[in-house]
Amino acid sequence: MTLRIDIGGLPSGGLRFAASPLAELTAMLHVLAEPGHHPRLAGWAADVWAGLRPELAERLREAEFLWRSSQADFLLPARPRPTLAEELDDVDRIDDDTYVTAALVMTCGSTRAPLDAPSPLADPAARERALDLAQARGARQEAFAERLLADPAAVRARVRHTLEQCAEAFFDAAWAGVAEQLATDLRVKNDLLKRQGVAAALASVSAAVALAPDGDCIIVDKLQDKATTAEGTGVTFIPSVHGRPHLVAVHAPGWQPVVQYPVAGPDPAVPVPLDTVTLRLEALAHPVRLRLLRTLARGPHTTGELAHVWGLTPPEVSRHLALLRRAGLLTTRRHGRYVRNSLDVPALTALGGDLLTALLR
Repeated sequence: MTLRIDIGGLPSGGLRFAASPLAELTAMLHVLAEPGHHPRLAGWAADVWAGLRPELAERLREAEFLWRSSQADFLLPARPRPTLAEELDDVDRIDDDTYVTAALVMTCGSTRAPLDAPSPLADPAARERALDLAQARGARQEAFAERLLADPAAVRARVRHTLEQCAEAFFDAAWAGVAEQLATDLRVKNDLLKRQGVAAALASVSAAVALAPDGDCIIVDKLQDKATTAEGTGVTFIPSVHGRPHLVAVHAPGWQPVVQYPVAGPDPAVPVPLDTVTLRLEALAHPVRLRLLRTLARGPHTTGELAHVWGLTPPEVSRHLALLRRAGLLTTRRHGRYVRNSLDVPALTALGGDLLTALLR
C-alpha cells in the first residue's frame, strides 16, 4: 500500500524543502490531543496542558478534530512562510467551500470528495450527510459541524484566534527551541537535492519515501492506496520535530501535494516497510508455523528435528520455514552437514512496534 505522487515533467525547483510554523504548531497540537502516539513528548504535553488557561484548553478540545486523527489539509502549507501570522493569512484566503470541506473530512471522518462534489454549504443533501456523519462521531463533532456549516466565517475566525493564543501560550517558545534543528535539516536536504538529485534527497527524508525507478513518481509507504500529481504545482516537504513517528501527506484533489516528515533524532530508526510487516503477520497466522516458532524459541533446530517434534514431513516443515525466513523471522547457521534454524527474537519482539509505526505513519 502506497501513496504515489506523480512528478513526471516537474520542472527544476518543483521539489521544495521548507520549514512551516503552522505545520509545526499543528504537529504540537496533535501531540497534545494524542500524547500516546508520542511517548517521548508526553512530559512536554503534560506541562503544556498544566499551563494552559481553562478557556484556551476548552478551545483546543472544541476544534481538536482538525488535528487529532490527522491534520486538515489547510494546516500544512504548500508555500510555507517565515511566520505563523503570514501562514494564517494564507489560510484566510482559502474560500469557504474549500475550507469547510477540508474541515469536515477531519470532523466527520468522511472520505475526501471529488472536486465536482456538491458543497455542504449550498447543497441540502450534502449538508445533511455531513451532519449525520458528525453526529455518529460524537456530540462535540456534531456541535462543531453545525457551527461550521451555519457560520463558517465565525468558526474560521475562532480557529485562527485559538491558534494565535497557542502561539502566545506555548508555540513561540517551542518554535524558538526547534528552529535551528529544522534549519540544519533543511540545509542537508537542499544540499543533497542540489548535488546528488531527487533520489538522494528523498532517501534522506525517510526509508518510507523513495523515487520510483523511472524517476516519474514519489512513492510513500503508507497504509493506503492513493495517487496524486504534482504537475503544475510541485511538491513541498516540511520537516517536523514534534511529528515523529507520523509521515503526514496532503494528497486530496485540488490541493498541492505536501509531505510533513519527522526530523531524524540522535538515533534514527529505519522504518520497516509495510510489506514486511504484512508478510510477518501472515506468516504468524498459520497454526503450524506458530508451533514451529514455539519450538525454535527454545533453541536452534534442524528441519528433521522439527518434523520429528511435531509429527510432520520434512518437506512440509521446509515449506513453512522458507516462508518464515522470507518474512525475516528466522536465521540459519550451518554446522557441518546440518543447518540449524533459529528464531530472530529481536525481529519478533519489534513486530508490535513496527505494526504500530506502520499504522501511525
